[in-house]
Amino acid sequence: MTPETTPVKLNLKKDEHLTIQWQDGHTCVYTVSYLRTMCPCAQCKNVRETDAKKPKTSLSILPGNFSNPLTATGAEMVGNYAIRIDWSDDHGSGIYSFQYLREICSDYKKPQSSTSV
Repeated sequence: MTPETTPVKLNLKKDEHLTIQWQDGHTCVYTVSYLRTMCPCAQCKNVRETDAKKPKTSLSILPGNFSNPLTATGAEMVGNYAIRIDWSDDHGSGIYSFQYLREICSDYKKPQSSTSV
């Protein structure tokens, strides 16, 4: 893991957001709705990829129970590389790697690879 993908502090406010302070000094804030929408599990990823290919004529609905306001009901570390979040819509199979979380941070700029001529 690099300083960009190594968290030094995680703070989950279950009905609001997840804040991660990274070892490189950057801080990312993810709303719970954004994290749920970006769930990396196979089922949710497939829904997003399928919807990206369709014309935007209808709303997309991710798997889950949306009868109540969305909240994170729990979270646990997965090894030293990820976090798994349980959602109030009874979904909880997504494992959010720290690499993935850094990539979906709204102001993340991927490092440019330098090439020599």
